[in-house]
Amino acid sequence: MIRVRRPGLPVVALVAVLALGAAGCSGESTPGGVASKAASAVASVGAELDAAAADAKKKLASVKDGVNAQSDVKLGAVAQDADGRTTVPVTVSNTAPDQKSFAVQVNFRDTAGNLLDTVVLTVADVAAGATGQGTARSTRSLSGEVKAETGTALRY
Repeated sequence: MIRVRRPGLPVVALVAVLALGAAGCSGESTPGGVASKAASAVASVGAELDAAAADAKKKLASVKDGVNAQSDVKLGAVAQDADGRTTVPVTVSNTAPDQKSFAVQVNFRDTAGNLLDTVVLTVADVAAGATGQGTARSTRSLSGEVKAETGTALRY
């Protein structure tokens, strides 16, 4: 099951307070208008996260006869690509006696543990006893310190 945490009331309140403070200094917008824009931005991020989680769930559900392979997955260092997307190298080890493919869910979280994005990476046709590699890439630009973790990992 994929759980999605949306920004809670304290985060929305903080964004609104910061936006109100900025509006009071700039004189370019009304405080209510800036607060409305901030709330709309938070809702937009929540909708994007819901869509990413639904896509990940759909991809994992399409895997037939998959077995748990979480212990066969290693994530590298989190980085940012030229497009501003968060990336992480993924290495899978095929411990099965024949060629297998892997579907690996990678969750991107902030330092407080809040889910920022989730993606599913496929590493196809890994020979028996060999390793395969791929790169998980966030669906949008993520800000702040981002950590990656393996969610569901299936070998099939």
